Amino acid sequence: MTKPSETSPQAINDDWVRQVNVRPTDYDNFRGDVDQQEGRLFGGLVLAQSVVAAGRTTSFGDIHSLHAYFLRAGQPKEPIDYGVERIREGRNFLTRRVTARQAGHTIFEASVSFVASEQGIAHQEPMPEGPEPEQCEEWWKSIAMPRMAITDDPMAKRMSRRWNNPIDLRAASKPTKEGGGSLPMRMVWGRMSGTLPEDPILHAAAMVFLSDSGLIATVAHHYGIWMPGGASASLDHTMWFHRPPRFDDWILYTSESPAGHAARAVIFAGMYNRSGERIASVAQEGIFRKPPAS
Repeated sequence: MTKPSETSPQAINDDWVRQVNVRPTDYDNFRGDVDQQEGRLFGGLVLAQSVVAAGRTTSFGDIHSLHAYFLRAGQPKEPIDYGVERIREGRNFLTRRVTARQAGHTIFEASVSFVASEQGIAHQEPMPEGPEPEQCEEWWKSIAMPRMAITDDPMAKRMSRRWNNPIDLRAASKPTKEGGGSLPMRMVWGRMSGTLPEDPILHAAAMVFLSDSGLIATVAHHYGIWMPGGASASLDHTMWFHRPPRFDDWILYTSESPAGHAARAVIFAGMYNRSGERIASVAQEGIFRKPPAS
């Protein structure tokens, strides 16, 4: 765990790399540390560790897709064991099934696929327009409860007690709210707090970590579900990498929820580099329970 005296951005970044860079324990088995101190385990850490575990069993290619289910709430502090199955060993594609177990329980399963590079078709929709990241305030400040300092906001305080977040998130749009005439949407800039090692699988893990960093907030904040008494959680998570993973600059992360019903909503999202290239797409379903009426 990063000590209070070691909270420089690079130290926070390096501590995150240590946690995510799972260590081998046996053939195709790995263990990842968890330094989160309280609350339900952040799913982005499990996603990132599973990507690294899968990547450590491959001989070629870059990650191109991830399909995951959160099966059980993980616990803070407890290490996680990852078992990797080699499902496909093709000439162009490799597929791995990853199962995460913590304290004797299966908490997560994922299929992770890798592909060799080749030339082919290329198209994308334009990157949405928005302010530059240097012009944007921290995302937590943009969602603080009205008339409440960010240091007193319950969600911000809860998140700050969990870990030193390695990602600098900046709000590139105003939060939407129920009754405002728009569907839930969010647009943020994200950047790692320090420099990552020159390892493509760690860059992929960092992008996956970003993909789950506040994504569910697209809907949760819209409905005020982060108020006391509300509850939200990710159910599944899918990500497609359109380009080789690289996370050494700001990434624009846009998300919207086109449909929600029966306390569940789906969220679609896209990632763009500063050159305007769409580098990844994300889909997630979450469960959202509003605070009881007072």
